[in-house]
Amino acid sequence: MGNHADFDTAIAHLASHFCCITVDLPGHGQTIVEGDAELYTLPQTAKAIVTWLDQLQISHCFLVGYSMGGRLALYLALHFPQRFPKVVLESASPGLKTDAERTARLEHDRSLADQLEADFPSFLSHWYSQPLFQALRHQPAFDQLQARRSQNNPLELAKALRFFSTGLQPSLWEWLPHHTQSLLLLVGASDRKFCATNQAMANDCPMAQLRIVPMCGHVIHLEQPHAFATSVQAFLQ
Repeated sequence: MGNHADFDTAIAHLASHFCCITVDLPGHGQTIVEGDAELYTLPQTAKAIVTWLDQLQISHCFLVGYSMGGRLALYLALHFPQRFPKVVLESASPGLKTDAERTARLEHDRSLADQLEADFPSFLSHWYSQPLFQALRHQPAFDQLQARRSQNNPLELAKALRFFSTGLQPSLWEWLPHHTQSLLLLVGASDRKFCATNQAMANDCPMAQLRIVPMCGHVIHLEQPHAFATSVQAFLQ
């Protein structure tokens, strides 16, 4: 449910070293999708990102992706390695390994999408009550963040949840051992599920380095923006 503004604080730390461009993904923020629901899927979104970079005459660049955007960033890194020499994945995953896991996740996400469409304010409140976001809820800017989230279009978010679901994403695990470009895996120390996932990713991919951020949960760039920016800068330089 995030948008480009979520990275403003981190970018303020990075702007003296890099030209930073932020992107609202389909169904989020100000991005408008003109076409059918297939355009919300991960492969089509990746294709749109590459086309957009071509329009900006950016032949290669560094890439940073968080959570859902991290899955997209990893897909881009693996399918277009020549375009992205260094990629930062924050609280991300390569998808699910088995058909059974993907089927269960797709059913779960479709149910969430139904709830989102039926009562968006209640969904928003319930979503951020999850243990995953405990540290985020204690941030001074959390109320402002929730207000930004409420400005999203619930119908568009529901499409993104249904068609960008991890349940529809092809597993990228088998690609990791063969990747030849540098990856930085960032994860919060209290985000135990993603710590385990990212440790497994680092074990599988010789080009990946894992950085666990202390006293932090799932949303590192908002919970610890200085630590996030420092890690990103050190890796990219």
